Amino acid sequence: MNYQLSLTALAASLVLLACNSSSEGDEPYADHGTGATNKSNAVHYEQESHLSNVRQLTYGGNNAEAYWSFDDTKLVFQSDNSNWGNECDHIYVMQVEGEKDSTSLRRLSSGGRTTCSFFMPGDSTILYGSTHLVHDVCPPVPPRDSVYVWPIYKAYDIFVSDLEGNIIQQLTDEPGYDAEAVVSPDGSTILYTSTSSGDLELWMMDIDGANKRQITFGLGYDGGAFFSPDGSKIVWRASRPAQGENADKYKALLLDGLVQPTNMELYVANADGSDQRQITNLGGANWAPYFHPSGEKLVFSSNYASKEGFPFNIYMINLDGTGLEQITFDGMFDSFPMFSRDGKKLVWSSNRNNGRTRDTNVFVADWND
Repeated sequence: MNYQLSLTALAASLVLLACNSSSEGDEPYADHGTGATNKSNAVHYEQESHLSNVRQLTYGGNNAEAYWSFDDTKLVFQSDNSNWGNECDHIYVMQVEGEKDSTSLRRLSSGGRTTCSFFMPGDSTILYGSTHLVHDVCPPVPPRDSVYVWPIYKAYDIFVSDLEGNIIQQLTDEPGYDAEAVVSPDGSTILYTSTSSGDLELWMMDIDGANKRQITFGLGYDGGAFFSPDGSKIVWRASRPAQGENADKYKALLLDGLVQPTNMELYVANADGSDQRQITNLGGANWAPYFHPSGEKLVFSSNYASKEGFPFNIYMINLDGTGLEQITFDGMFDSFPMFSRDGKKLVWSSNRNNGRTRDTNVFVADWND
């Protein structure tokens, strides 16, 4: 979660680099009613057999990390759409059916930069990470040199808001980064990433913010975690820099509030953090994992097959690391997959059908096993 993707930087740069790429035998379906056959104007590709009835839900800007409400009728997501008055990511809620994305939605977050929203039990409140207590305006994005980095803003804390945008509770107030929060299926527990112990580790707290406890302890970035459908397991992405130069580099970047997300693999554990095991060993950036409705597989985003760091596509894999299967086939960027709670739909973000712009949009499809 969060993935601190800084979508404007990463996804946009991927689009600029990949907009002219194509593969033989990779002809997309025509766009809905437009007759477009250009890869960047496709909504659905023929190889995407697990997806049907694909629909685009947002148009313009960078829209990502769309997550379902408990009743599967709404999505909460973050957007930097400048047409909605945004200078950086802010939080929005949309109805999956019947909402017109061409009109401005209600912005729920206030100042600063926000990330990683998720519905609370009852679907009348959401939680998200925000820097607004320290930054009234969007905090600066680190300059891009030869190394791509994500900012880990120490000003991030986790808040609860109603659907009118009123903050009703602050759940974290420890020094350092607290974000990437999700709620267990039974609504009792929040799983999040924090630097409270000096490293980027997974933590848990009760739904009211009490009883905070650390559940990962290895050097490296542990984040973007989710629960299995029955709440018995968690999945997350992690970097594990070996001791020596890589570890020293990781520590130095973290002191500057930065992390380099170019080498990440997926891990699964029991919900209390016990029995941790690595699932992927693909190389590259493997991230944005989510459990298949069966609880026996994962979907995730990866660039492991990419020679130049792009494209990213969505894959599926068994919990024992076997059965790797490619799910999406865009030539630029597909990530942030999440199944609806009834397991019938998949939502994700993609650079497809963006007219060769820098836009990343939210898509939803029926899921076919």
